[in-house]
Amino acid sequence: MTQAPTPTADTVRRLVRSLLKESATGTSGPDIRPVAEGGEHFTWWVGTRYVLRLAPDREASARQRRELRLRDLVRPHLSVAAPAGIAHGEWAPGLTYTLDTAIPGGTAEEHDVSAIGEADLAGLLTGLREVPVRQAETLGVPRTPPRSLEALRRMAVPAAERLAVADEFDPAPLFHFTSPGAAQLAAQPGTAVLVHHDLKGEHLVVSADGRVRGVLGWTDAAVGDPAEDIAGLALAVGSGAAVRSATLAGYGARPCLRGLWLARCDTVIRLTDRLEGRDDSPLPLLRVQLRRAWETILLERVSDFREDATDEEP
Repeated sequence: MTQAPTPTADTVRRLVRSLLKESATGTSGPDIRPVAEGGEHFTWWVGTRYVLRLAPDREASARQRRELRLRDLVRPHLSVAAPAGIAHGEWAPGLTYTLDTAIPGGTAEEHDVSAIGEADLAGLLTGLREVPVRQAETLGVPRTPPRSLEALRRMAVPAAERLAVADEFDPAPLFHFTSPGAAQLAAQPGTAVLVHHDLKGEHLVVSADGRVRGVLGWTDAAVGDPAEDIAGLALAVGSGAAVRSATLAGYGARPCLRGLWLARCDTVIRLTDRLEGRDDSPLPLLRVQLRRAWETILLERVSDFREDATDEEP
């Protein structure tokens, strides 16, 4: 895998000048600022109107090319904005870039999502479900099998015990989530849809009034378990808002609770990994995500799954 050196501000500025004709006559060009959270790309703000993302290797370049095609496919189905590219190409041999228009707003880590914003998230989940799966797979979007919630639960239990020793977490609620409970929330056959698969707070563009204006970061999209996006929303905006949004989108109790427990087990495992030196994610963010995922919601109190339970609201 080819690894390129980290691009400098001069490298980025020269590329931007070649792309934006209006800046070619300027003495210094547009303001160039690195984005703190860039994921797998080198990401830069270009003035206030654009975002430049540079892929660091050939694998990321292939994913970026696929992302450009996927965004065009999903955009007509979404009630929120997806970034629109105005230019793309190679910034180094075999390594791609895309210059996108910026979607105005902050992130879900900066602004709380309002009740109307939850309806925006419901529109996002509905739109993703409406994208034709075959067309997405034709673009190269991978199909991923659903995760075993029971296997995840077994990993989370000892992690939660270690968090309890560190005075980070009360494991009692996790102990009440038993193996039979995990089995009842197994993914159902024939439910795969297009999922964003990375709906973390920094990828949700939220306005100051709590509306969700756009969704970023489509490189991890896959055809798979819709509960993964519900889990992502639980980490980004809290379990209550995530489940309400999913319910508005037409999802029943089973996928909502499955997504909730995926998020809960993930947060316990990730925080333990961070405290024990196996993860370098920001510790304050992991603690906030843990708190969001473990919010108690009404659906848990009224759901009573049986072995023959269907995907209907209790």
